[in-house]
Amino acid sequence: MSEEKKIGEVADIDTVEENAGKDGPERAAWGGQLEFILTCVGYAVGLGNVWRFPYLCYSNGGGAFLIPYVCMLAFVGLPLFYMELCIGQFGSVGPLAVWKFSPIFKGLGYASVMVSLLIAMYYNVIIAICIFYFFKSMTATLPWTDCSNPWNNQTTCITLKEIEIIRENATGNLSMPTGTLTTPSEDFFYNEVLRLTPGLDTPGGMRWELAGCLLLAWTLVAVVLIRGISSLGKVVYFTALFPYVLLTVLLVRGALLDGSLEGVIYYLQPKWHMLADAKVWSDAAVQIFYSLGVASGGLMAMASYNKFKNNVLRDSLIVPVINCLTSIYAGFVIFSILGYMAKKKGVDISKVAAEGPGLTFVVYPEALATMPLPPLWSCLFFFMMITLGFSSEFSMMECVMTAFLDEFPQWLKTSRKREIIFRVGTCIFGFLCGLPMTMESGFYLLTLVDRYVGGYPLIIVGIGELVAINWVYGFKRFNQDIKIMLGRPAPIYFLFMWVFFSPLLMIGILGFTASQDKALSFQGWDYTIPFTVLGGL
Repeated sequence: MSEEKKIGEVADIDTVEENAGKDGPERAAWGGQLEFILTCVGYAVGLGNVWRFPYLCYSNGGGAFLIPYVCMLAFVGLPLFYMELCIGQFGSVGPLAVWKFSPIFKGLGYASVMVSLLIAMYYNVIIAICIFYFFKSMTATLPWTDCSNPWNNQTTCITLKEIEIIRENATGNLSMPTGTLTTPSEDFFYNEVLRLTPGLDTPGGMRWELAGCLLLAWTLVAVVLIRGISSLGKVVYFTALFPYVLLTVLLVRGALLDGSLEGVIYYLQPKWHMLADAKVWSDAAVQIFYSLGVASGGLMAMASYNKFKNNVLRDSLIVPVINCLTSIYAGFVIFSILGYMAKKKGVDISKVAAEGPGLTFVVYPEALATMPLPPLWSCLFFFMMITLGFSSEFSMMECVMTAFLDEFPQWLKTSRKREIIFRVGTCIFGFLCGLPMTMESGFYLLTLVDRYVGGYPLIIVGIGELVAINWVYGFKRFNQDIKIMLGRPAPIYFLFMWVFFSPLLMIGILGFTASQDKALSFQGWDYTIPFTVLGGL
C-alpha cells in the first residue's frame, strides 16, 4: 500500500483540505449543520427505539440494564460512531469509494452497504403495515375492537370486556387459560392484515393491500431522495422532530390511565442480580450496534457531505446520547400503556409485555381500542411509527445511493438525468425485492431477514473496520488525518478504544452471541435447515 495514499484516495494534504466537503457540480453539501445532526438523529432513532428497547430493558434487569447499556455505548458505540464520521468527513466520499486507500478492505464497504439495503427493504415493509393500520384507523370503530368480524376465530377470540366480566364474576384467584385464547387485535393482525400461512414453506397469495401500501412507501422514498441530501436535509426537520411531539402526547395520555405508574415502576425496577448474566451485556451491545446505525455505511455517507473542518467530535457525542435518551423515553410511553392493560386484564405486566410486531401490532392497538376516541389515538400512534420508520429509511437508502454514485461516477453521475434515473431505479428495485414479504407467508421471510441481517453482519463489519483503519492503515496516520481535519488529534480515550479495547470486546461479544444462538421460530413454526442456511447466507 502506498504510503502517500489517504482515506478516499486523496494524494496530498493540501488537496484534501482544499477540495473535501465543498459544494460542487457533482456533489451536494448540507444546507446547514443542523440538517446533518437531524439526519443522523433520524437515522439512529427508529422503530427499534420503540418496539425493541423497552422490552429489552425490562427483560434484562429493568433499571439495572442501563449500566451495561451505557457501558456498551461508551466502549463500542461512541468509538465506532466517531470513527465512521471521521472517515466519511475526511474522505468526502461514500462507504464504497472511501476504501480506495486500501482496496483489499473494500469488501467491508460492500458488506455494510448491502446490510443497509437489506434492512431498508424489510423496514419499508414494516412501514407499509403501519400505513395499512393508519388507514384502517380512519373509522368510527376500530376493526380490532370485537370478535364479530370474518377474520376472528369465534372459538378462541375473547374481548377485553369479556375478560373483565369473567374477573368480576370469578371467586378466588382467577386462572385464565393460556395459549388457547386470542384477542381481537391478535386476530386482526395475523388473520386479516397478514393472513398468515402455516409456514414459509406455504407461500400463499399476495396481500395486495399491503403491496399497495409498500408501493406508496417506496414512492415517498423516491420523492424525498430524488434530489439527494438537498431534499433529504429539508424533510428531516419534520421526520426527525415530529415523532417526539407524538411520543410526548402519547406519554401524557398514558400517564393519565389507571395502572400506568405500576407499568413504569415495572419497567425501571432494577434487578441487580441480572448484571452477572453475560447475555445481558451481549444484548446491550447488539442493541447499541443496531440502534446507532454503526457498521452499516450510513454514518460515512452522511458525514461525507460535511464541510471538511466540521466539529465531528461534537456531533458524535450529541447524536448517540439523543438516541439512547429517546430509547429510555419511549420506554415510559410503552410501559405506561402496558401497566394500564395489565390492570384492565387483572394480570401481571409480564403477561402483556411484548416486543417487535407483537407490541406494535397486537398489544398497543388493543390498548388504544379501550381509550376514549380510539381512532384518534390509533392514528396518532401509527403516524408516529410511520415517521419514525421513514426517518431511518430515508437515510439508509441515501447511504446506498451515495455509495454507488461515488463508486461509479463515470456511469451514474455524468448527468443530472442519469442520477435521477438511478435513484428512482434503486427504489423500484427495493420495492420489487420487498414484494415477497407482502405475501401471506411474507412475515416469516421478514423475520428471517431481520434475524440474520441486524446482528452478526454488523458486529463483523465493525470489527473489520477497526482492524483496517487502526492496524492496517495505522492509527497514527488516521489520528494525523483527524488533526488535519479538526485542528487537534482524537482524544486518547478513543485511540485506546479503537486500537485495543473495542475490537477485543466485540470479538468476545460475537463469540458469546454465536454460542447462545438458538433455532429461529415464529408463530409456532420452526425454520427448517434450508431456510436457516438461506438466512445465514
